[in-house]
Amino acid sequence: MTCPRLVATDLDGTALRADGTISPRTAAAFARVENAGGTLVFVTGRPPRWMHSVAGAVHHRGLAICANGALVYDLHTEEIVESHLIAADILEESVQRLRGQVPDLTFSVEYEGGFAHESDFKLGGWDTRTVSGLRVGTSTLTSRPCAKLLAHHPSMNPDELHRRVLAVVGDLVTPTHSSGRALIEMSAYGVTKASALAALAAERGIKPDEVVAFGDMPNDLPMLTWAGTSYAVANAHPDVLAAVDHVTAANNDDGVAQVLEGLF
Repeated sequence: MTCPRLVATDLDGTALRADGTISPRTAAAFARVENAGGTLVFVTGRPPRWMHSVAGAVHHRGLAICANGALVYDLHTEEIVESHLIAADILEESVQRLRGQVPDLTFSVEYEGGFAHESDFKLGGWDTRTVSGLRVGTSTLTSRPCAKLLAHHPSMNPDELHRRVLAVVGDLVTPTHSSGRALIEMSAYGVTKASALAALAAERGIKPDEVVAFGDMPNDLPMLTWAGTSYAVANAHPDVLAAVDHVTAANNDDGVAQVLEGLF
């Protein structure tokens, strides 16, 4: 393909190495994109509170679409510039339905500026290493709009849990998963990585066929199917490998950088 006008890449499992770092090679490849006049967008399930180290590693270049499309974050200023939130009443109904129909779920929510969780919600690696968030009851958890609702199950297969959650609340919110754990991430109805990326591209007069996208997990599928050219890293989920145009090297082998060095 010709040099793309926009590069969109997932972070964890895709552009970042397994230890969560950006390699010097990948950071240099990202710089090539902006130096050539391209638009660089990180499209991630991460909340903004997990983006400070990324912003520093890329010298505050680019924009980030966070929380699977719910929040747009300016890496230059490290500020949220756009939000698409789950309304409090929808949040409450979603939790009530899931509580009644999928036993053993526990919940947490990502707000625009932090998160809260039920006391028995199992925190993941980043949260146990950084900030544990507020432990609250369900009524408090659902009392105000949020960027993302998360539901964790202690034992179910992630793909099966996603199917169950989709059947129960798919008319209220947009469920997906990305971590390899039995952890479902829910955004406002219709909000995905693709919806946010498409809006951002349209504002800049960029068409889908001028976009190249990289990903590794099911939450990347909307973005990868929307972009004109899509790449999975070799370590990607089987559904992602089956959906993309191309496969590059694994995240630990700088697969995204390898492609960008060829394009720019």
